[in-house]
Amino acid sequence: MGQQGLCRLMLRFNLYKRTNIILQHLKMSQRTDAAAEVLLERKGCAGVITLNRPRFLNTLTLNMVQQVYAQLKKWEQDPETFLIIIKGAGEKAFCAGGDIRAVSEARNTNQEMLRVFFRDEYILNNAIDSCQKPYIALIHGITMGGGAGVSVHGHFRVATEKSVFAMPETAIGLFPDVGGGYFLPRLQGKLGYFLALTGFRLKGRDVYTAGIATHFVDFEKLGMLEEDLLALKSPSKENIADVLETYHAKSKIGQDKPFVLEEHMDKINSWFSANTVEQIVDNLQQDGSSFALEQLKVINKMSPTSLKITLRQLMEGSSKTLPEVLTMEYRLSQACMAMTLVKALGQF
Repeated sequence: MGQQGLCRLMLRFNLYKRTNIILQHLKMSQRTDAAAEVLLERKGCAGVITLNRPRFLNTLTLNMVQQVYAQLKKWEQDPETFLIIIKGAGEKAFCAGGDIRAVSEARNTNQEMLRVFFRDEYILNNAIDSCQKPYIALIHGITMGGGAGVSVHGHFRVATEKSVFAMPETAIGLFPDVGGGYFLPRLQGKLGYFLALTGFRLKGRDVYTAGIATHFVDFEKLGMLEEDLLALKSPSKENIADVLETYHAKSKIGQDKPFVLEEHMDKINSWFSANTVEQIVDNLQQDGSSFALEQLKVINKMSPTSLKITLRQLMEGSSKTLPEVLTMEYRLSQACMAMTLVKALGQF
C-alpha cells in the first residue's frame, strides 16, 4: 500500500473513531436527559421526588413513572426514610398530566408502549395509595390528569393560592383515569361528577375546600414548610400532620371567600344525580339559568363517547376499591386507544 492509500485509510479510521465518540456522547446525553426528567434525592429524614420537566409543565413520561415507582418502593423499605415528598420543578405546575404528545404518537406507532405506560402509571397510583410511609404532595400550580394520580392517593396534599386542579379528559376523547373513578365520586355531593364531565377548574383555596387538598399553605411559605418537614427527627405521621396543620392554620389567603361553586352546589347535586348523560343535559336545559346554560355549552363541546364512559366509570367506581377501579380504568384505556386506532385506520 502506497503512502497515499495509507493516509486515506488513516483518515477513514479517524473519521470512524470520531463518529463513534459522537454517537456515544449522544447516547449519554439521551440517558442524562431521561434521568433528569425526575430527581430522586434523600434529604434529611425524607425521600424527595422532583418532577423535572418545567418546560413541559412537568408532564409524566414512562421513564418518570418507572423511576418514581422503583424509588418509592426502595424508600418504603428504608428504615432511615420517614416520609416522602413529591413536588414539581418551577412555579407553573406540579404536574399537568401524562405526556399527551408521546401517548398520541405511540397510539399510531407503538401499541405496546401504550399498554406499558397506562399499566405502569396505574401501578404507581396504587403504590402511592398503599405506601407505608407518609406521602406528601406539594400541588402548587397546575395539577391535572396524571398529576392528580401522583398526588390525591397520598396521605397529604398541600395546595397554594396558585394551585389549579382539573380533570380535562372528556375534552380530548378520554376519561378521568389515574383512579378518578375512585376519588371523584367520593367528593361532596355530585361535585366529582361535575368536575369529571365538565373539566371545571378549581383554583387556590377552592382546591382545599373541594377536598382535593388536605391542607392550604401560602406559596411564599412552601419552601419553609419543606425545610421544616426535612428537619424532623424520626417523625411519626402525627408529627408530620402537626407541622402541616401549623402552616395551614397560619394561612389567611382566600380564607374569607366562599367556595366558587357554593351557591350552585344544590343544583349541581340535582342535575348530576341523573343516571344518563342525556338526562343531565335535559336537567341543564330545563333549569335555563345562566350557570346551567354555561355548563351545557361546555358539555356540548366534549366527546359524547367520553361523557358516557366517564359517567358510567364514576357510577361503577363509587362502590369499588381503588385496585378494582384501576383495573377497570386500565381496560377502559386500552379500549379507548383501540377505538381511536380503528377510527384512524378508517380514514385511509
